[in-house]
Amino acid sequence: MTWNPFKKDKAQEPVEEESPAKTVGKGRPTPKMKQAQARNLRPLVPPDRKASAKAAKERIRKREDEEYEAMRTGDINRMPKAERLPWRVYIRDYVDARRNLGEFFIPVAFVMLLGSILVTTIAPQLSVPMMILLYVYLIAVIIDVAVMWRKLKKKLIEKYGEASVAKGSRSASYAWSRAIQVRRWRLPKPRSPKRGNWPK
Repeated sequence: MTWNPFKKDKAQEPVEEESPAKTVGKGRPTPKMKQAQARNLRPLVPPDRKASAKAAKERIRKREDEEYEAMRTGDINRMPKAERLPWRVYIRDYVDARRNLGEFFIPVAFVMLLGSILVTTIAPQLSVPMMILLYVYLIAVIIDVAVMWRKLKKKLIEKYGEASVAKGSRSASYAWSRAIQVRRWRLPKPRSPKRGNWPK
């Protein structure tokens, strides 16, 4: 074997030792695309549909009970979103502050109905006047609510703009329905125990 001066001796070459801190790759095999997609998939239909539906109903019932309790106690922060709208709060306060003829309509109509049944057996000639009185009272209620809504509508537009009285807001029907309810039966509960406290 001849010695070659231009050839480097392998024994003299420095050998780079592999640092224990350096690791080649992730240390685990890369998952295939199908495996990764399968791991991220969630079933559209739960395994036990009956149990899932029952749990969903329980959640809805619990939320409705909490909202009803909030409306009964006057806790505005836990009421349904529609009841927390600022113009609806204003409508409720305005209707609750005034004396509405309509809030006595249901009791009066019930008494008149019982009275007409009794009158037809004892004195039938009085049934017609009683029905006329009931219709007169109904017309008075309609006029009273119409006057109330006309004034309230102007205030809502001044304070909250046209959106508060638009058709989609249903503010008119909301005010009418509250005006013909007995005060103590109203939900959400009136914030003021007495009439006359007008909203600002």
